[in-house]
Amino acid sequence: MIQLYNILDMAFLFYSYGLLVYILMSWFPGARESAFGYYLSRICEPYLEQFRKFIPPLGMIDISPIVGILVIHLARRGLCELFRMLIF
Repeated sequence: MIQLYNILDMAFLFYSYGLLVYILMSWFPGARESAFGYYLSRICEPYLEQFRKFIPPLGMIDISPIVGILVIHLARRGLCELFRMLIF
């Protein structure tokens, strides 16, 4: 049970890091067109699209990635708390 907890915790952590890298790649011209950027977009865009449906951009600023990272953080905390209650 503890191994499953560790795997889920690391998966949420790596995905949030991947989102952060994907967001920062938008600041560099041509970074998203690279092979690494293409791979990250295939992983991150389906998740971010769910938030873009409900959160319109504020001018040129897209806040959906911020909300996406916040949701991942809250889900990670919630699942970790649930596993702690089940384990102990």
